[in-house]
Amino acid sequence: MANNLVAIEPKSFEAYEVAVLDAGGQVAPLSPAVRALIWTDYSSPELLARAIDTNPQLEWVQLPFAGVDAFADLLRAKVRFTSAKGSYKEPVAEHALALALALGRNLPVRIKATSWGKREAVSFYDSNVLLVGAGGISQELIEILKPFRAKISVCRNNSSKQLNGAVSTFGLDDLPTRISEADLVVIACALTEQTRGLFGLNLFSKMKPGAFLINVARGPIVKTSDLLTALDTGLLAGAAVDVTDPEPLPEGHPMFGRDDLIVTPHTADTKEIVMRHFAIRLEHNVRAFLGFGDWLGEVDPDLGY
Repeated sequence: MANNLVAIEPKSFEAYEVAVLDAGGQVAPLSPAVRALIWTDYSSPELLARAIDTNPQLEWVQLPFAGVDAFADLLRAKVRFTSAKGSYKEPVAEHALALALALGRNLPVRIKATSWGKREAVSFYDSNVLLVGAGGISQELIEILKPFRAKISVCRNNSSKQLNGAVSTFGLDDLPTRISEADLVVIACALTEQTRGLFGLNLFSKMKPGAFLINVARGPIVKTSDLLTALDTGLLAGAAVDVTDPEPLPEGHPMFGRDDLIVTPHTADTKEIVMRHFAIRLEHNVRAFLGFGDWLGEVDPDLGY
């Protein structure tokens, strides 16, 4: 059996095939001879389950995005799973910063303005920033926020592990008491049973009334109706979300058209951005599969990411 065969399912792309070839692999249809599978469809976990069931020889499956919540039921299979975590950190962190600056400078109002209006703005220089999650996005945000002299705290699952550049690191249990310190809160964590619905009225009520919230992680981490209530009642100054629950939002949804809420349609990483960065991850991990280097983005089934 050839040991460098790699299948790309359910849909292949030239950039991915080139990445496999550049790494020393050979692209082939999924068959009993293939031990490595690159899965490109986040929306069809049932198809991947069937592929794994009917191909017990598979040793490695590469998943397409950083979040693997759609595949949570599969992670106990006797297969090495790698995700794309860290692959899209640069564009997603960039998007989070853009959303924060837009909120601070009141751009949702000014873009639509037809009169001079109030002179009001918030600067994030020397501010307190709380990052929820300690993956690649948060690591990148720490780097790009350095010129702002921001004091960055990180809330993460493993609070004993410090993140370079953060002034403090704490666990989820401490989030309700520590969130009141933040001028800006950025959600960049995985969607797990611990984080689903984490941001609701109870947590919003503990935020500074002048604070802003950014979500570039997963929509269900934030309770949509509670976010709208928090904005309506002044529990926070504004929010911006690139992910929603439900997603996509239906036309006419109350999240649209607000001066205190920016909604972007999951564009922190577009298809073009994803394909370019995912190809880089594929080349690296195909090399690892062939015995040349370490894995990137290996999934821990216990943690769910």
